[in-house]
Amino acid sequence: MEVDIKLYSEMEKYEIININDGDKYNYLANNDIIIDEDGNFKLLILNDANLKFGLFGKNEFIEVPWEYIKKIGSRTIIIDVDERLLKKTRI
Repeated sequence: MEVDIKLYSEMEKYEIININDGDKYNYLANNDIIIDEDGNFKLLILNDANLKFGLFGKNEFIEVPWEYIKKIGSRTIIIDVDERLLKKTRI
């Protein structure tokens, strides 16, 4: 039985695309992932590309739970979710 293994060093070059609205969220290397204590993928943490950054502005991030990730392809990570349903965090 062959196991399909993806290394983070390769995946960091994958582009993240939301097929719900066509938005692109840059590459995985410019965003973050959260993995639980068992090593399972839990969340994608995306920089909000629509937010205009000011000199003293705070960064806004979007939390994408695993259930919205539809496909991890050879060069892309496809998510399918209405952005209004996602939790936004300001740091």
